[in-house]
Formats: sequence, C-alpha cells, structure tokens
Amino acid sequence: MEKHYETKAFKSWLDKLQQESWQLELLISGFAIFGLVSLMDIMDVKRAEAYLANMPWVGRLLQTIMGCTFFFVFNLIIHVLLRGLWIGAIGLRYVSGDIDFEKLNYSEKFSNYLKRKIGSFDKYISQLEDYSSILFSLTFLLVFYFIGFSVVTSLLAFLLSLVNGLEFISDENEYIITQSLYFVFGFTALIVFVDFIGQGFLKKKNWTSKLFFPIYWIYSKLTLSFLYRPIAYNFLDNKLGKRVSLFLVPVYTIIAALSSLHYVNSNYLNSLFNSSPSYAHNLNYEDEITEPTEFVGFASISSKVIREPFLKLFIPYTEIKETFVFAINNNLEPKEDSKGFKSNIVVINSNDTIDYIKKETRLADYLKSINTLYTLKIDSTILKSDFIITKNNKKRIGFETYLDIEYLKKGKHLLTITGPTQFNNIDSITFNHKLETIPFWYFPEKHLSIITPSENESVSK
Repeated sequence: MEKHYETKAFKSWLDKLQQESWQLELLISGFAIFGLVSLMDIMDVKRAEAYLANMPWVGRLLQTIMGCTFFFVFNLIIHVLLRGLWIGAIGLRYVSGDIDFEKLNYSEKFSNYLKRKIGSFDKYISQLEDYSSILFSLTFLLVFYFIGFSVVTSLLAFLLSLVNGLEFISDENEYIITQSLYFVFGFTALIVFVDFIGQGFLKKKNWTSKLFFPIYWIYSKLTLSFLYRPIAYNFLDNKLGKRVSLFLVPVYTIIAALSSLHYVNSNYLNSLFNSSPSYAHNLNYEDEITEPTEFVGFASISSKVIREPFLKLFIPYTEIKETFVFAINNNLEPKEDSKGFKSNIVVINSNDTIDYIKKETRLADYLKSINTLYTLKIDSTILKSDFIITKNNKKRIGFETYLDIEYLKKGKHLLTITGPTQFNNIDSITFNHKLETIPFWYFPEKHLSIITPSENESVSK
C-alpha cells in the first residue's frame, strides 16, 4: 500500500503550497508579533509576583522567557521587513523588468563591477525569498528549542523543591542531593549544548557517539524533540540555513550587550535601592506605585506628605515572616505544612469546618506574634502597633496598622521598622535588625470652624 506522503498528488500539493507559503508566513508573523508583545507585559507582572511569593526559580524562568520572546519578536520583525522588500521587488519587476545596465550609462569599470556583484534582478528576488523562508523557519525552531530548555529547567526545579520538602532528610544530605542534581543536569546539559553548537560533531565519531547516545536519547525525550527534529536536521544539511544560524549568534550577542548599556550621570545619585533618611523610594509610598510591575517593598505608607493625624502602615506577607512567627511561638506551627501548590478542585469534608474554626481562633495569637516581631519608631519615639490582616490596593495580602501622629510637629520625620532577619539558617535570626526607614512629611490640614448665621450676627455686633 502506497504511503500518503509518497503519492504524486501530495508532492504536487506541497510544491504548489510552498510557492504560496509567503502569505501564511506574513499572517502568522503578524499575529505572533502582536501576541508576544502583549504577552511580555503580562509575563513581567507574573515575574515580579513570583519573586514576591518567594518562588525565585519561577521568576528566573519567566525572565528567561521574556528575554527569548524579545529575540523571537526581533526575528519576526526582520522577517516581515524582508518579506515586504521581497513583495516590493516583485512589484517593481512587473513594472520595470530586469536591470538594464546599458541605460544607466555608467563607465565600463562600474558597469562590470555592478553586473558581477548584483547580477540579475530575478536572482535578487530569489535570494530574498530564500532568506525570508529560512528566517521564518528558524524563528519557530528556536521557539521549540526554548520549550525544550524550559521543560528541562522546570524538571530540575521540581526535583529540587521535592527534595527540599522531604522532612526526614537531614540538611547535610539535602545539600549533597541538591548539589548532585545541579552537577548531573549541568554537566549533561553542557555536553548537549556543545554538540548543538558544534552542529552534531559528537555524533560523527564512533567512540564519542557511543558515549553521547544515552545522554542524547534522554534529552531528546525531555526536550520534546520529536516535534521539531526533522526541521533541525533539515537545517544542518542546508548551507544557507547554517549560514543564517551562525550569523544570528553574534547578532544576538551584540543586541544583548547593547541592551545592557546605560549611562551613569552621577557619582552619588545612582544605584539607590532602599529608602533612608536621604532617599525616598517610590515603592514605600502607595500613591506612587502606579506601574503594574511595581509592588510594595518591605513596607509602605500612604504618601510622602501626611495630612491626617494618623499614619497607615502596610507590611506585605512573605513566607519568611511566618517562619519568624513560629520561631517565637512554636505552638502556632502546624503538624502538617499546608503551603505549596494546590488544586482548584476542592473536596469538602466534615473536618474542614473544624479546621477552619481552629485556624480562626489562633489568628489572634498569630497577630500578637506579628506585633511582637516588629518595633515601630517615629524619630526616637516607639509606637504601639495593632496589626490586622488585609489586602492593599495591589490585592497583596499583608498586615496593616494605623499609628497616632497627632503629637508630631510639622516637617520631616522618619518611620523606622526594626525586627527579625535571617542570615544563614533558622538558628541565626536577629530580632533587632533595622529593616526599613521611610521618610515622610507631616503637614496637618487646618479644619475651619463652621459659624452659624446667629453667631455671625453676634460677631458683627
């Protein structure tokens, strides 16, 4: 029985389709550019949220995806420009035909040089067609390369988190296992990368191919290479494909280097990261956090200028704060840790209501520990806090309190927050570390007294 892809009708259909593929290329490139550019803003927000949620590996993965997305968009824009130039050249050929060097009336030296370098106009159109098709295919091949890279790194992150969650393993054994995972993944990934850069030179020698084949087989499964392997090897046997691939490597390197450049215009006013008596960071003031990717730092107040006789303070929740709570009140630490990834499929049983009531009754002790953890000062005066659990305007959960500042004089003041910090492990907690210093200005509004009409008449008399 003749296979479908070997029939003359199928081959004829492919020959016809490849002549008209430019329309699909432009359509897909346009949608892909629009989609990827829109997706970058969303990924930037999710990246910031991942770091805030104490999931740095998710943040790094999203940051890598954003970097690769930039190069995908760059490739597709170049492809659209080449296709536009190709369409323009075809339109010009319809009007003007081939290049007539005789009509240009150049000297013999220039005419011979241009004929040798340019050749026929049809050759130029053919070259534009080849480069456009190669670049389009290579762009989506890179997408699948990156998907494979993401699968491998996600698997490593999953195994590391799994090892980290095993409570019966000692810290020393956990360190040995995690370092072993890093070494195995790093070493084997480096071998695969070297073979990739060398365009398969480890597959050419008998002795290297025997050693490399098990690693190649495992990574071919992990990276889902069955989806794109034929395209990859079709590139390797094409001289133009190799040339374009090698050309893009230094181009990407130059773009990455140029994008990292920035101009430093002061010896003192740059690289300021945290608020201090001399610097007010916008992430400490809620009314100045306007960008979707901006989130509260360690703590925030409502504004730089406070006009009310009270000061609202918000400290966002992080997992390490709960660790500090357990350190000073181990009765609050549950027997089973419920943090981590959960399914949205909820199965309700009779114990859920009981557990919820127990948790509600223990929240008072939890908040009492939070109030104990942090010492709040305005200038040199210690103020008492009474935190509650709430969400700020960015829908981020945390602890909020209101401080009485009616006694303050007009002008600049400093809110200082001291509390616990962890240096190496849970045994190295320091409880009196200065965590945040937020400058603000207190200028209370003057409330005008309301005078009734009868009072106004008596005043005039």
